[in-house]
Amino acid sequence: MLKLESVNAYYGYIHALKDFSIEIPQGSIVSLLGANGAGKTTALKVISGLLKPKTGKVLFEDKYITSYAVEEIVARGIVQAPEGRQIFPEFTVYENLKAGAYSRKDKKNISSDFDMVYEYFPVLSQRKEQIAGTLSGGEQQMLAIARALMAKPKLLLLDEPSLGLAPLIVKEIFEIVKTINKVGITILLVEQNAYQALSVADYAYVLETGRVTLEGEAKTIRDDERVKMAYLGGH
Repeated sequence: MLKLESVNAYYGYIHALKDFSIEIPQGSIVSLLGANGAGKTTALKVISGLLKPKTGKVLFEDKYITSYAVEEIVARGIVQAPEGRQIFPEFTVYENLKAGAYSRKDKKNISSDFDMVYEYFPVLSQRKEQIAGTLSGGEQQMLAIARALMAKPKLLLLDEPSLGLAPLIVKEIFEIVKTINKVGITILLVEQNAYQALSVADYAYVLETGRVTLEGEAKTIRDDERVKMAYLGGH
């Protein structure tokens, strides 16, 4: 579904992604693991069109999208729930969700998708008229994912969905991620919480200083001694 081939991306003189290649099959959950500064968010920016690579190619559904504008990429079905949630804090929950559907052409189907996201996230249904900035951290994360779903993604990019959340909320978020995937939405999960990411992913890539240093089925990666020591506390 999505393929990055030998991508090299820079911030000024900083070489952030080095011959970076990954593949995300349709219907899968693929996880991108790595420490802070490894290049995970940079990879998402390249996929989303926010950062143009110096060399390399991005293919989505067999079309080169490397030169596409951000809005064209969203229109094709690649939607991101960014790190740090980045909801509209002064809008209500309902207004945030409506903003997620802004670019859609199929306006008649939007009301049924409200029902869908309220089913995934019942707490948002209870808080429709609440100002989003007054929600808890976990509720804001749920809203960020729900808003992305309102754009009708084929591929959902999740950037650090567990960041700063209590363990019980993290578990709930990842259960919802699995449910979303089961209805046919492909997911690229960028996450520092390796244990949770590998528990839901089909396949994983480990990124260090802009390079893929390890890849394989999630279970195999979880059992790798290097990953255990670096990301799973040696367990």
